Amino acid sequence: MEIMKDSIEAVLKNIKNAEDSLDEESVEMFEDILLTSKNIFVTGAGRSGLAAKAFAMRLMHLGLSSYVVGETISPAINKGDCLVIISGSGETNTAVSAADIAKKRGAKVLGVTSYPESRLANESDCFIYVKGRPMQEVDDENYMKRQIHGNYTSLTPLGTAFELTSLVFLDGIVSELLEKIDNENKESEDS
Repeated sequence: MEIMKDSIEAVLKNIKNAEDSLDEESVEMFEDILLTSKNIFVTGAGRSGLAAKAFAMRLMHLGLSSYVVGETISPAINKGDCLVIISGSGETNTAVSAADIAKKRGAKVLGVTSYPESRLANESDCFIYVKGRPMQEVDDENYMKRQIHGNYTSLTPLGTAFELTSLVFLDGIVSELLEKIDNENKESEDS
């Protein structure tokens, strides 16, 4: 039970550290692109993809046109749309390829990554740094061996810190978008 509690504490600490390192200007730009896009597409590999799907659902609940890349009902991305890509490393081939395609079709790319120097961050019109596991810990030759034996150096297996922090961050974005949408509606009613 102690390991579970320590793991929860490690995730919460990562979320708090990520909150402290958010760049307000980037967050504002991220939100503005979301609100001004005709359609919002989201993608991510593995569990980052699950965070992306949750975000797409929340955007839909706000009344925004959102799609998950690869779903059968998702239309093609075009100019005026944006693509949100969630990738801890920012180097996942499918993520970088999606960014390239979106850019070629005239869409904006929004990245969520732990690595500001990554290909995803460089391809993005706007990216948000979300703290995750240090790359040197992932690249360590004994990393997978430790994972298999349940020895998690940071007490958060694989990309857990990044994925959960991204999910919390994106929920925070949804709260801010709701506030902005409500304010726009009130201004429209007043005029």
